Amino acid sequence: MRFDLQERSGSWYYAEYSTFVVSSEALGYKIMVAGYSGNAGDAFSYTNNMKFTTYDRDNDPYTSSSYKNNCAVYNGGGFWYKSCSLTGSNVVRGRGDDFTWHGNHGNGRNTLLQTSRMWLTC
Repeated sequence: MRFDLQERSGSWYYAEYSTFVVSSEALGYKIMVAGYSGNAGDAFSYTNNMKFTTYDRDNDPYTSSSYKNNCAVYNGGGFWYKSCSLTGSNVVRGRGDDFTWHGNHGNGRNTLLQTSRMWLTC
């Protein structure tokens, strides 16, 4: 799995994971991720062993009655959430955790994203 991330300033970063496994529907599409390399910081492994959450399938531990205790409602999109996420690459900009990658890739801050791309490499 690879993330290509463009910061709002225009700079590009990437995070690649050598292990990316998604379980079956019966197991909630639980994710296993490991083997980080890249220059964006290892934000995605925070979601390791989490089930996929959507508006109608709340599989995250988030608690906020304002958002139905559901990170997908809070962030405006489904993802593998855990309180809610350090990987805001699939959220609505300006909502919830914003469109941000919390990898601290050496600049000591979170990366506000302009563009993100998730893709499988073989």
